[in-house]
Amino acid sequence: QVSEIVTEWQPLEMSIEQVFVNKNVDSALKLGQARGAAICAGVQHQLEVSEYTPKAVKSAVVGTGNATKEQVQHMMSMLLNLNKKLQADEADALGVALCHAHNRKLVGKIPMPTRRRSRGRWL
Repeated sequence: QVSEIVTEWQPLEMSIEQVFVNKNVDSALKLGQARGAAICAGVQHQLEVSEYTPKAVKSAVVGTGNATKEQVQHMMSMLLNLNKKLQADEADALGVALCHAHNRKLVGKIPMPTRRRSRGRWL
């Protein structure tokens, strides 16, 4: 279905949240499989795929990486001026998109330190 969505809407980029493993290994495995399928669909359509940790998404949306799901839901509704309460998955998806929008503006604007090799290690 991701491939169909990409074909219909023709995005230029794709962003996705990295897997966060808590206690339920079975859920993490299923989520990992779904992420893999989504990433494959993006790559097949030659999209640049960016990944963000849950902490990075929460920080971009709420201002702290330790925000609760409820805080993310509330902030996404406020930021997008929505009159309804978003479901947790909806808020998460929109949060990943917002995080990517913030980060892509910074790419190339922040000078990255030059890495050099010393004694077989990168510094």
